[in-house]
Amino acid sequence: MKRNILLVDDHGLVRAGIKTLIHQIADFAVVGEASGVQEAAALLETLRPDILVTDISMGDGSGLNLARATRERHPAVRIIILSMLASEEVVGEALKMGVSGYLLKEAAPAELEIALRAVARDEVYLSPGVSTRMVQRMMQPAPAPDPGLGALTARQIQILTMIASRKGTKEIAFELDLSEKTIAAHRAQIMERIGVRDVVGLALFAMKHGLIKPQE
Repeated sequence: MKRNILLVDDHGLVRAGIKTLIHQIADFAVVGEASGVQEAAALLETLRPDILVTDISMGDGSGLNLARATRERHPAVRIIILSMLASEEVVGEALKMGVSGYLLKEAAPAELEIALRAVARDEVYLSPGVSTRMVQRMMQPAPAPDPGLGALTARQIQILTMIASRKGTKEIAFELDLSEKTIAAHRAQIMERIGVRDVVGLALFAMKHGLIKPQE
Protein backbone atom coordinates (compact mmCIF):
# COMPACT_ATOMS: atom_id res chain seq x y z
CA MET A 1 0.00 0.00 0.00
CA LYS A 2 1.39 3.39 -1.01
CA ARG A 3 1.91 5.87 1.81
CA ASN A 4 1.20 9.51 1.01
CA ILE A 5 3.52 12.14 2.43
CA LEU A 6 3.15 15.87 3.09
CA LEU A 7 6.59 17.52 3.01
CA VAL A 8 7.14 20.77 4.91
CA ASP A 9 10.30 22.90 4.78
CA ASP A 10 10.80 26.60 4.17
CA HIS A 11 13.71 25.97 1.80
CA GLY A 12 12.66 24.99 -1.71
CA LEU A 13 15.95 23.29 -2.56
CA VAL A 14 15.74 21.15 0.58
CA ARG A 15 12.20 20.10 -0.30
CA ALA A 16 13.24 19.26 -3.84
CA GLY A 17 16.11 17.09 -2.62
CA ILE A 18 14.00 15.21 -0.09
CA LYS A 19 11.18 14.77 -2.62
CA THR A 20 13.62 13.22 -5.10
CA LEU A 21 14.84 10.78 -2.46
CA ILE A 22 11.31 9.79 -1.47
CA HIS A 23 10.26 9.17 -5.07
CA GLN A 24 13.04 6.59 -5.28
CA ILE A 25 11.52 4.64 -2.38
CA ALA A 26 8.88 2.07 -3.28
CA ASP A 27 5.44 2.50 -1.69
CA PHE A 28 5.94 6.16 -0.71
CA ALA A 29 4.93 9.32 -2.57
CA VAL A 30 4.98 13.05 -1.85
CA VAL A 31 1.43 14.29 -2.50
CA GLY A 32 1.90 17.81 -1.21
CA GLU A 33 4.50 20.40 -0.23
CA ALA A 34 4.37 23.40 2.09
CA SER A 35 6.87 26.11 2.93
CA GLY A 36 5.44 26.96 6.34
CA VAL A 37 3.20 25.99 9.24
CA GLN A 38 0.03 27.74 8.08
CA GLU A 39 0.21 26.30 4.58
CA ALA A 40 0.91 22.84 6.00
CA ALA A 41 -2.09 23.03 8.34
CA ALA A 42 -4.37 23.80 5.39
CA LEU A 43 -2.94 20.96 3.28
CA LEU A 44 -3.36 18.50 6.13
CA GLU A 45 -7.09 19.20 6.02
CA THR A 46 -7.42 18.66 2.27
CA LEU A 47 -4.82 15.98 1.49
CA ARG A 48 -5.13 13.80 4.60
CA PRO A 49 -1.61 12.32 4.20
CA ASP A 50 -0.38 9.22 5.99
CA ILE A 51 2.92 10.81 7.02
CA LEU A 52 3.97 14.39 7.76
CA VAL A 53 7.67 15.12 7.24
CA THR A 54 8.46 18.57 8.59
CA ASP A 55 11.38 20.84 9.38
CA ILE A 56 11.55 21.93 13.01
CA SER A 57 12.12 25.65 12.44
CA MET A 58 10.36 27.77 9.81
CA GLY A 59 9.68 31.41 9.20
CA ASP A 60 6.07 31.39 10.35
CA GLY A 61 6.34 29.00 13.27
CA SER A 62 7.70 25.82 14.77
CA GLY A 63 7.50 22.30 13.41
CA LEU A 64 6.91 21.18 16.99
CA ASN A 65 3.75 23.27 17.19
CA LEU A 66 2.66 21.87 13.84
CA ALA A 67 3.28 18.36 15.17
CA ARG A 68 1.20 19.03 18.28
CA ALA A 69 -1.70 20.46 16.26
CA THR A 70 -1.50 17.55 13.83
CA ARG A 71 -1.68 14.98 16.61
CA GLU A 72 -4.74 16.74 18.02
CA ARG A 73 -6.63 17.11 14.72
CA HIS A 74 -5.29 14.15 12.73
CA PRO A 75 -4.14 11.49 15.22
CA ALA A 76 -3.68 8.87 12.49
CA VAL A 77 -0.97 10.92 10.75
CA ARG A 78 2.56 9.79 11.58
CA ILE A 79 5.08 12.62 12.00
CA ILE A 80 8.80 12.76 11.25
CA ILE A 81 10.75 15.83 12.36
CA LEU A 82 13.74 16.91 10.28
CA SER A 83 16.27 18.97 12.19
CA MET A 84 19.90 19.94 12.59
CA LEU A 85 19.37 19.99 16.38
CA ALA A 86 20.32 16.91 18.38
CA SER A 87 19.56 18.55 21.74
CA GLU A 88 18.00 16.11 24.21
CA GLU A 89 15.59 18.83 25.36
CA VAL A 90 14.25 19.41 21.84
CA VAL A 91 14.02 15.70 21.01
CA GLY A 92 12.29 15.02 24.32
CA GLU A 93 9.77 17.79 23.64
CA ALA A 94 9.13 16.38 20.17
CA LEU A 95 8.46 12.92 21.56
CA LYS A 96 6.07 14.36 24.15
CA MET A 97 4.14 15.94 21.29
CA GLY A 98 3.70 12.55 19.69
CA VAL A 99 6.15 12.54 16.80
CA SER A 100 7.04 9.12 15.41
CA GLY A 101 10.46 9.99 14.04
CA TYR A 102 13.29 12.46 14.58
CA LEU A 103 15.77 12.55 11.71
CA LEU A 104 18.90 14.69 11.62
CA LYS A 105 19.46 16.57 8.36
CA GLU A 106 23.04 15.35 8.33
CA ALA A 107 21.81 11.75 8.02
CA ALA A 108 22.69 9.60 5.03
CA PRO A 109 19.97 9.42 2.34
CA ALA A 110 19.37 5.73 3.09
CA GLU A 111 18.33 6.64 6.63
CA LEU A 112 15.28 8.47 5.30
CA GLU A 113 13.87 5.22 3.92
CA ILE A 114 14.57 3.45 7.21
CA ALA A 115 12.72 6.18 9.10
CA LEU A 116 9.74 6.19 6.73
CA ARG A 117 9.31 2.43 6.85
CA ALA A 118 9.63 2.42 10.64
CA VAL A 119 6.93 5.03 11.23
CA ALA A 120 4.71 3.36 8.62
CA ARG A 121 4.83 0.28 10.89
CA ASP A 122 3.77 2.48 13.83
CA GLU A 123 7.28 2.33 15.28
CA VAL A 124 9.38 5.21 16.58
CA TYR A 125 12.59 6.07 14.74
CA LEU A 126 15.41 8.27 16.06
CA SER A 127 18.63 9.02 14.20
CA PRO A 128 21.50 7.06 15.82
CA GLY A 129 23.13 10.22 17.14
CA VAL A 130 19.86 11.26 18.74
CA SER A 131 19.04 7.86 20.23
CA THR A 132 22.52 7.62 21.75
CA ARG A 133 22.07 10.98 23.47
CA MET A 134 18.63 10.01 24.74
CA VAL A 135 19.92 6.73 26.19
CA GLN A 136 22.79 8.56 27.88
CA ARG A 137 20.32 11.05 29.31
CA MET A 138 18.11 8.28 30.70
CA MET A 139 21.13 6.71 32.38
CA GLN A 140 21.94 9.94 34.19
CA PRO A 141 20.51 10.66 37.65
CA ALA A 142 17.05 12.17 37.61
CA PRO A 143 17.17 15.96 37.21
CA ALA A 144 16.24 18.22 40.07
CA PRO A 145 12.61 19.38 40.16
CA ASP A 146 11.77 22.42 38.05
CA PRO A 147 12.61 25.37 40.34
CA GLY A 148 10.08 27.59 38.57
CA LEU A 149 10.29 31.34 38.14
CA GLY A 150 10.70 31.76 41.89
CA ALA A 151 14.37 30.87 41.50
CA LEU A 152 14.98 34.00 39.42
CA THR A 153 15.07 37.70 40.18
CA ALA A 154 12.80 40.10 38.31
CA ARG A 155 15.77 41.26 36.23
CA GLN A 156 16.71 37.68 35.38
CA ILE A 157 13.15 36.91 34.29
CA GLN A 158 13.27 39.99 32.07
CA ILE A 159 16.57 38.88 30.51
CA LEU A 160 15.37 35.29 30.14
CA THR A 161 12.29 36.49 28.26
CA MET A 162 14.43 38.54 25.90
CA ILE A 163 16.84 35.65 25.27
CA ALA A 164 13.94 33.29 24.60
CA SER A 165 12.54 35.87 22.16
CA ARG A 166 15.76 35.44 20.14
CA LYS A 167 17.37 38.70 21.10
CA GLY A 168 21.16 38.69 21.15
CA THR A 169 23.44 39.77 23.98
CA LYS A 170 24.30 43.09 22.35
CA GLU A 171 20.64 43.95 21.71
CA ILE A 172 19.62 43.07 25.27
CA ALA A 173 22.49 45.06 26.74
CA PHE A 174 21.50 48.11 24.67
CA GLU A 175 17.81 47.92 25.60
CA LEU A 176 18.52 47.49 29.33
CA ASP A 177 21.45 49.93 29.38
CA LEU A 178 23.77 47.26 30.77
CA SER A 179 27.11 45.91 29.60
CA GLU A 180 27.30 42.79 27.46
CA LYS A 181 29.45 41.25 30.19
CA THR A 182 26.66 41.79 32.72
CA ILE A 183 24.10 40.17 30.41
CA ALA A 184 26.39 37.17 29.88
CA ALA A 185 26.81 36.81 33.65
CA HIS A 186 23.04 36.93 34.17
CA ARG A 187 22.56 34.30 31.46
CA ALA A 188 25.05 31.97 33.15
CA GLN A 189 23.32 32.46 36.52
CA ILE A 190 19.90 31.80 34.99
CA MET A 191 21.12 28.55 33.41
CA GLU A 192 22.60 27.42 36.71
CA ARG A 193 19.48 28.28 38.72
CA ILE A 194 16.99 26.55 36.42
CA GLY A 195 19.28 23.67 35.49
CA VAL A 196 19.63 24.03 31.72
CA ARG A 197 22.74 23.98 29.57
CA ASP A 198 21.95 25.96 26.44
CA VAL A 199 19.75 28.62 24.86
CA VAL A 200 17.30 25.96 23.65
CA GLY A 201 16.78 24.93 27.27
CA LEU A 202 16.20 28.55 28.23
CA ALA A 203 13.59 28.94 25.49
CA LEU A 204 11.76 25.76 26.50
CA PHE A 205 11.73 26.88 30.16
CA ALA A 206 10.42 30.31 29.18
CA MET A 207 7.71 28.73 27.02
CA LYS A 208 6.72 26.30 29.77
CA HIS A 209 6.28 29.13 32.26
CA GLY A 210 4.36 31.40 29.91
CA LEU A 211 7.06 34.02 29.33
CA ILE A 212 6.80 33.61 25.55
CA LYS A 213 4.21 32.15 23.24
CA PRO A 214 5.11 28.93 21.36
CA GLN A 215 5.21 30.66 17.96
CA GLU A 216 7.85 33.11 19.19
